[in-house]
Amino acid sequence: MLRSTKDIFGYPIEALDGSIGKVKDCLFDDRHWRLRYVVVDTGKWLPGRKVIISPLHAKQPGLGWHGRDFPISLTKKEIEESPRLEEDEPVSAQYEEEYAKHFTQIHPYWAGPYAWGLGPTPTYPSADAMGSQMPPEVEKQHRTELKKIEHSHLRSAHEIINYTIDARDDSFGHVEDFILDDEDWRLAYLVVATRNWLPGKKFLVDIDWIETFDWASKSAQISLSRSQIESAPQYDPKTPINRDYENEIYDYYGRPAPWSQTDAYIH
Repeated sequence: MLRSTKDIFGYPIEALDGSIGKVKDCLFDDRHWRLRYVVVDTGKWLPGRKVIISPLHAKQPGLGWHGRDFPISLTKKEIEESPRLEEDEPVSAQYEEEYAKHFTQIHPYWAGPYAWGLGPTPTYPSADAMGSQMPPEVEKQHRTELKKIEHSHLRSAHEIINYTIDARDDSFGHVEDFILDDEDWRLAYLVVATRNWLPGKKFLVDIDWIETFDWASKSAQISLSRSQIESAPQYDPKTPINRDYENEIYDYYGRPAPWSQTDAYIH
């Protein structure tokens, strides 16, 4: 199901033995456009700490979201004993390594060529595999890949919302939101709003059409012209995104839809 990342900000996160807080932010990587962690606002429970939860800890992808909550398969104790990260500290590659070691069912996504590391799709481990250790060959590859990562590729959705849109011929509007597919945790679309401060028109842009995010200028550079975007089929946040509307978008831009390319589109 496709849903707005802004909509899930504030969702209660339910551990196996009670609520641990609310969704504060979503961290995604800018190579495969996958959601990697949900940042938790724990309130007074773990003050001064940044708590992150991998979507692979969700009991089932999407379960409970219709009821506006985010259930996970962890206990409060497991979360409390996870590697400590200070509130103002960025999530580094070194921290991710420790996180993956602590939760041994997490497959390090950076330890392979695919969006989920050694495989093209997320793996949800069985109960028997929950306590298993990382195989030596995977651990070796994991460490090799870590050495190649000099800077984190994790990006905050909360930070990028309101970035300026840099089209090929003009700067205008801003990033309004991201649209997330909760089946494979991939960011599918960027929501472009054409006015910076007043309500205006909104449009969806395929996430793969983003050339880069410029962190210095706080802008999203997109491989489309302003007129192309502003003449595209409009997006209504109050209306669910269906396949007919998606096909209309790709037909308008004259680009093939991802699901029409079976080798390139994997759920």
